[in-house]
Amino acid sequence: MTTRPEELWMRVHEEAVQRGEHTYIDPATGALVMTELAHASRGFCCGNGCRHCPWKSSEDAKRAR
Repeated sequence: MTTRPEELWMRVHEEAVQRGEHTYIDPATGALVMTELAHASRGFCCGNGCRHCPWKSSEDAKRAR
């Protein structure tokens, strides 16, 4: 049984958040990825469509600024 890349990074992200970390390494690409905690601590959406953005809709993003 093969694990999809999304399943891997979702698990790694959850583990990083549970440890209170703001970044993790994507197991498929080696890229440094910001966790939802990092985005939330910034306090606003940057509009770049980040993987773990806590402001999913544009209306939420506008209110957060």
